[in-house]
Amino acid sequence: MRRILLSLASVSALALAGCGGGSDNNGQQAAAGGSDNAAPANAVTGTVTLRDAGAQLSPDAKLDLKLVDVSAQGSQPLATKTVQPVTLPQQFQLDFNTADLNPDDMYIVEASLQDGERHYSAPLKTPVLTKGAKNVANIQLVGEATPGEKELSGYNSLKKNIGGLKMTQGTALKEGESHGWQIFKKGNDVQFVIELVDYGDKGFTSTNYAYKNGKPWVIVQEKKPSKDGKPTSIQRAGWNDAGELVLKQNEAGGKVDVLGDDAVAALKSQADAMYSKAGGKK
Repeated sequence: MRRILLSLASVSALALAGCGGGSDNNGQQAAAGGSDNAAPANAVTGTVTLRDAGAQLSPDAKLDLKLVDVSAQGSQPLATKTVQPVTLPQQFQLDFNTADLNPDDMYIVEASLQDGERHYSAPLKTPVLTKGAKNVANIQLVGEATPGEKELSGYNSLKKNIGGLKMTQGTALKEGESHGWQIFKKGNDVQFVIELVDYGDKGFTSTNYAYKNGKPWVIVQEKKPSKDGKPTSIQRAGWNDAGELVLKQNEAGGKVDVLGDDAVAALKSQADAMYSKAGGKK
């Protein structure tokens, strides 16, 4: 009889232990289920990254986020947020009023990142919230060309095609200086000039001048210790169609810095003088 009672007690203890273990498992499963749906019903969450994982943002970078109804053009965003400074990958949460949500409309998260002259945008739009979409948006941004880079790209395109333009050349000697240049015209309009100046022991410069509508467009000047030496610095200046200075770079020692106003003015003065010498159309 004693043996039977012990067995019954053991069975009861095992049953109680089993019930306790079942409660723990259910709690863990509930917790796991909760993590899968971490975003509240009245919020869109996500992460913003850059396609160029090696890109570095400055402390001044600013990220603007908007929850937008793309079915109702011109409508106010359901939610907005500005993040500054930006730390990538940047997590976000946009809270909104569920009463403003129209289940028949389509919603997206618009992300816009500005860092100095560089603007980043998302080429792909991810629907959220309605029509079976989730309330999570993982956004990858792509850097756009800066205004200066756009002008430099046009300059490089012209430089590659100067072979199709009419070319004339000339030389001049000054004390301690030897000048040579090639002028490329389309009709009577000066498009491009290459100028080489040998200063002897004082160095060598190679300057390319591109013109548009009779005005300096993009100027690139390399300074070297000698004609065949490697550039010690490369200065670039460029203007858009409105005459605004959008490119001002000084590349030296593997670093690119902002070209000073005095250096920009000197390059423009040289370009104006060369245009006059080349007999450009005015």
